[in-house]
Amino acid sequence: MEFLILALGVLFLVKGADWFVGGAAALARYLRIPSIVVGLTIVALGTSLPELAVSLTAAVKGSNAIALGNVLGSNIVNLLMVIGLSALIHPIQVEPSVMKRDYSVSILMAVVLLFFLSDFLFHREMVLSRPDGVMLLGILGIYMVQMVSQALKGRPQADNLDMTHGVLWNVALCICGSVAIIIGGQMVVNGATEIARSFGLSETLIGLTIVAVGTSLPELVTSVVAAKKGESDIALGNVVGSNIMNIGFILGVSAGISPIRVEPENVYDAAILLAVSLFFFLPLYARKRVTRGTGAMMVLVYVIYTGYILMR
Repeated sequence: MEFLILALGVLFLVKGADWFVGGAAALARYLRIPSIVVGLTIVALGTSLPELAVSLTAAVKGSNAIALGNVLGSNIVNLLMVIGLSALIHPIQVEPSVMKRDYSVSILMAVVLLFFLSDFLFHREMVLSRPDGVMLLGILGIYMVQMVSQALKGRPQADNLDMTHGVLWNVALCICGSVAIIIGGQMVVNGATEIARSFGLSETLIGLTIVAVGTSLPELVTSVVAAKKGESDIALGNVVGSNIMNIGFILGVSAGISPIRVEPENVYDAAILLAVSLFFFLPLYARKRVTRGTGAMMVLVYVIYTGYILMR
């Protein structure tokens, strides 16, 4: 039964991502909005919904330590596995503006989060507090306003482009795709978790691996589908935008609802996230594309990180 749930979940993810990317790309062309902006906002938020659901549920229950681990694990998966596997399937073109503004903001978010998590350096209780959450939301708000403002200024003045289907049809595709992605992601996580438990794996290991990878499956499937469709801006923007959303919005709201207790392992994972973000910045910025070789290296680094988790 668990294998059937897992298979159906994957089917929902693949089909939902296909609908979502198709609808979002068509609306972007019609409204003369750059695809990268759609990827960084609508698609990023849509594929971050599983993390949001897990984190907010945990925060309301007062057990939101899972929110921090989920976000850190998902961001590492997004950066290494999602971009890496997408590039292996189809090399991703990188816009210089994405690296200067958006990727840099994702690095800034990782720096700020690591600073907030390092309370032990100041002999304070290790917790992501409500003020920390408000500051994360504030940084996200400033970034969103600046990005949308620049996008609107840079819009071409040409007439709106015709679409094969109408606006309502593509909006419906986006909505149906989002719903299918959320349902599929939940089914995959639940199915894989039950299978893992049947093999005697611990809850901690399940959370660090299966839940993190499972909630990142929407980003993975959406980015792969976008890359295959030639929408590389959406593919990369989805990952960078999701990482920014995960820290700024999901952790910001979760910490705002209830302060999050920080474990030493969380600090290590935050440092690893920052390290891999910095390590891959220069190759992506210099080459203006994510090659298959770089993608393979990203996947290899994630395999090494998974080995570290298993030993830890």
